[in-house]
Amino acid sequence: ILPGRRRRRWLSSPVRFSYMRMKYLFISWLVVFIGSWIIYVEYSTYTELCRGHDCKKIICDKYKTGVIDGSACSSLCAKETLYFGKCLSTKPNNQMYLGIWGNLQGVIKCQMEETIHLDLGTELEPRKEIVLFDKPTRGTTVQKFKEMVYGLFKQKLGEQGNLSELVNLILSVADGNKDGRVSLPEAKSAWALLQLNEFLLMVILQNKEHTPKLMGFCGDLYVMERVEYTSLYGISLPWILELFIPSSFRRSMDQWFTPSWPRKAKIAIGLLEFVEDIFHGPYGNFLMCDTSAKNLGYNDKYDLKMVDMRKIVPEINLKELLKDRHCESDLDCVYGTDCRTLCDQSKMKCTAEIIQPNLAKTCQLLKDYLLRGAPSEIHEELEKQLYSCIALKVSANQMEMEHSLILNNLKTLLWKKISHTNDS
Repeated sequence: ILPGRRRRRWLSSPVRFSYMRMKYLFISWLVVFIGSWIIYVEYSTYTELCRGHDCKKIICDKYKTGVIDGSACSSLCAKETLYFGKCLSTKPNNQMYLGIWGNLQGVIKCQMEETIHLDLGTELEPRKEIVLFDKPTRGTTVQKFKEMVYGLFKQKLGEQGNLSELVNLILSVADGNKDGRVSLPEAKSAWALLQLNEFLLMVILQNKEHTPKLMGFCGDLYVMERVEYTSLYGISLPWILELFIPSSFRRSMDQWFTPSWPRKAKIAIGLLEFVEDIFHGPYGNFLMCDTSAKNLGYNDKYDLKMVDMRKIVPEINLKELLKDRHCESDLDCVYGTDCRTLCDQSKMKCTAEIIQPNLAKTCQLLKDYLLRGAPSEIHEELEKQLYSCIALKVSANQMEMEHSLILNNLKTLLWKKISHTNDS
């Protein structure tokens, strides 16, 4: 007969073993369940967001039947020297991929099913229209097509004395094979692309340093220059990680991964120059309606490059969109995340005047970015100028003069500090 203490220990061992086994089985099951759920969500999201095969099939079917043509069509559909790489899409109808074109790297953007653009007809909301490459129609002359493009620009950009020059520029871009004439398939591609604000802005600013270069197009698919660092902070995380990281911790983490201060200053100067490029340029004023770090990038020389310009829209176009929209509060008078007007409570309609200029929104974005790590001898002056910049209002008297003065002062202050460094 076993002594009492040893007997109790022997009887409790199977119980303890069973408990521990159940505990480990439960933890293992939980890990497998969570892992499977993450994989399923990742896969489901990927298949919804990343439809490059469908995009290529639609475009190439149209090309092979002679509906569309462009400088990238042969490489994409016949020679297959342009192919889709890593998926970068964040919305199902805006497909975006890293692309390889021969020995060049770029970013492929393709519209799927529905493309949202500003319409200046009778509707006051963004209109969803399926782009079927149905314009211009067969029998349209080059002169008639030029008139169509001129009319579109007049709606989007307003009365500009040099719109004819822009029309000729578009026709030179549309001539994908550079044979000196625009065919009907090329015209159909150009017309579809001109509905997209980013494409129009790339053409207008094609000689500007901070705008990605247009590499080619086919239908409403286009290839643009690849930007090495695709965030102002230089760090991009998978979307699944973004879900679990608190916003306050993410902001701190962003600051950890920023370049050195002189390099941040150079990037900031580039952003200020871009704001200058789109502020009352040769074809009117464009408004930045999503000034977030994810839309800005830079190259290995720390020159700013725009990554996503889809929410940069012509001012006249935007005013027509927001004007007289029904509203109950100022929150109803917003386009994108950053273009806001006021709600006229007496009429319950949005007004047409944009509250903040691009420069004020840009300075708000740059405030923490530039002040963190700024040299002590300019910190106070830099902070003062940034806050003066953030306070800019569109409705203020002499706004354009103040805009130019503040922008030049900021650029000068930053440039003086880094002009003697290797980062200049």
